[in-house]
Amino acid sequence: MDWLDLLQWPAMGVTVAAAALTGSLRPGRRKAGFWLFLTSNLLWAAWGWHSAAWALIVLQGALAALNLRGARKNERQEARQVGDDPAASAG
Repeated sequence: MDWLDLLQWPAMGVTVAAAALTGSLRPGRRKAGFWLFLTSNLLWAAWGWHSAAWALIVLQGALAALNLRGARKNERQEARQVGDDPAASAG
């Protein structure tokens, strides 16, 4: 068995941890969750490349884009709670 075959297990673990963190009410934990999700996207894409799972690679690209969107929304919400968001006061 190739070591890249084993990559699916840490990818799965990171994905589960990320899901748990993004469900938190605390913005800092959600931020960590989005970064973990992005890490899991990279791990899954690497495993998909090794396994020639092309649809999985495309899926991970789409999920990474959604995770980046979620991370940005989380940052805006965190800034509004602190009162540092210039966009919130402009509109």
